[in-house]
Amino acid sequence: MIEFQHVGKSYGGTPAVSDLSLTIARGDFTVLIGASGSGKSTALKVINRLVEHDAGRVLFQGEEIRRFRPEDLRRRMGYAIQSTGLFPHWTVARNIATVPGLLGWPRERIRARVDELLVLLGLDPATFGHRYPHELSGGQQQRVGVARALAADPEVLLMDEPFGALDPLTRGALQQELARIHRVSGKTIVLVTHDIDEALALGNRLVLLDRGRIVQVGIPTDLLVNPANDFVIDFLGRAERGLRLLGLQTVAMRLRPGDAADGEPLPAHLTLRDALSVFATRHTDRLPVVDAQGRCIGALHVGDVLRAPP
Repeated sequence: MIEFQHVGKSYGGTPAVSDLSLTIARGDFTVLIGASGSGKSTALKVINRLVEHDAGRVLFQGEEIRRFRPEDLRRRMGYAIQSTGLFPHWTVARNIATVPGLLGWPRERIRARVDELLVLLGLDPATFGHRYPHELSGGQQQRVGVARALAADPEVLLMDEPFGALDPLTRGALQQELARIHRVSGKTIVLVTHDIDEALALGNRLVLLDRGRIVQVGIPTDLLVNPANDFVIDFLGRAERGLRLLGLQTVAMRLRPGDAADGEPLPAHLTLRDALSVFATRHTDRLPVVDAQGRCIGALHVGDVLRAPP
């Protein structure tokens, strides 16, 4: 769907992106990660021509992006940023309706789409549609920003540090919402973050950049289990790699089917990292496990959590 072919971009002679070659397939959730100045935001903005590349080619649906008028390209790509960029004197409903209105959608279709997105993001249309951005919490504003980015049913959703300014609780809730939206819609999403835990939680493919160049590309477990070099190990955190790997696995992957245990059960979808915390706080070495319907399906032993993955 999106292809970088030896792409470069410099500012004042200093490369921000160098010889970047990368393919993002339809339906992927790709996360660009790296430290400040690694080129991840520049690479993202090249996709919708907010930044024009100096070298190489960028293809969207097989066409070089410079063949598109910038405004036409951007209407096919939702864009959400940390500050949300909501129009302060417009209601929530009108903010979300921005792009559909520019595209000339009928009023009833726009109203239905606004309501649909508010519901999708956990905001009651009757309660929030008529409010203004200053009447919302930071998390609610960010939800509206994501809704606006999705309003015209774009082919791609680009997100630049969308949750960076939020408190950990709100940030975690919105990460779960975004993961759910991806599962439900199958949208192609490209997210920029410097937060490795956010990247691991959301992306099905990670692209680690350093000084404008790709260091390693792979699924999250690839980077944790088979890091390309010491830079990858240090970025992921030498001491935290084991815990982060547990965060990618669920209780269902390590339970003993049919086994019995006492105590409040663990849900099968819980991560092993969270399960380890439960074991530590309850001072036990075995707990029952239930499925989504609350049926007991086995037990999890702490030793099975700690053993190396197969």
